[in-house]
Amino acid sequence: MIRFIALLMLVVATAATATPPPPADLDARAGFDQHVGAALPMSARIVDQDGHARTLGELAHGKPLLLAFGYYRCPNLCDLTLHGMGRAVATMPLDPTTDFHVVFLSIDPHETRDDAREARTMLSDMEHGSRAQAWTFATADAPTIAALTRAAGFRYFLDDRTKQYVHPAGLLVATPEGRIAQYFFGVGYDAGALRLALVDASNGRLGGVIDRLVLLCCGYDPATGRYSLLVSRLMMVLGSLFVLGMLVAIPRLRRRAS
Repeated sequence: MIRFIALLMLVVATAATATPPPPADLDARAGFDQHVGAALPMSARIVDQDGHARTLGELAHGKPLLLAFGYYRCPNLCDLTLHGMGRAVATMPLDPTTDFHVVFLSIDPHETRDDAREARTMLSDMEHGSRAQAWTFATADAPTIAALTRAAGFRYFLDDRTKQYVHPAGLLVATPEGRIAQYFFGVGYDAGALRLALVDASNGRLGGVIDRLVLLCCGYDPATGRYSLLVSRLMMVLGSLFVLGMLVAIPRLRRRAS
């Protein structure tokens, strides 16, 4: 056991020393710039895991979009991003087959539909509740990838030293028309906040009265990618409810008095 631990430490130390340090201009070349309200090119044509070419508009088909970028052979963040998306979708009451659509697009123009299909199979097998078979795992040519990532504010580059793409982790929610509504960063996503984002982006198609009240009282914080309670909005809602209650109660009180 001692020899095994020593050998493991040697392997880890060797790997650490063999890994080149990150580029000095990493933050300037890779990141997620929030373009809330900007329009995605919904006419952009991508190819799904079955080899069918579709535009983003056709995939949305009047529903909100949950869109993430990465690549299928990524040895680092992309699997974690996919699993985080899968777990969040699995715990939401919304259905990706009817209420919204999920798209994961490879930023590597050399990846193929076989790579996309393997990713879908992997996620379906490991995150059973994700209903990943209904997602679109897509590839595209270089100009299409550039147009979509530029519109989304997704900055990345191919590191010549490691031959890997350096990119941020996160996803965005877009309206059915392709307007960017909200961003979520990292590899773990709060299912409740993601659900509210999809309801908010649906133009009234999803959610109920309670969701509308929650969205009235909460605001989206771009710095955290989460909803937070806005006291001013809460006071306005409570004040409106009080006035409405008084308007209902006064005629009843007058009838009783007479």
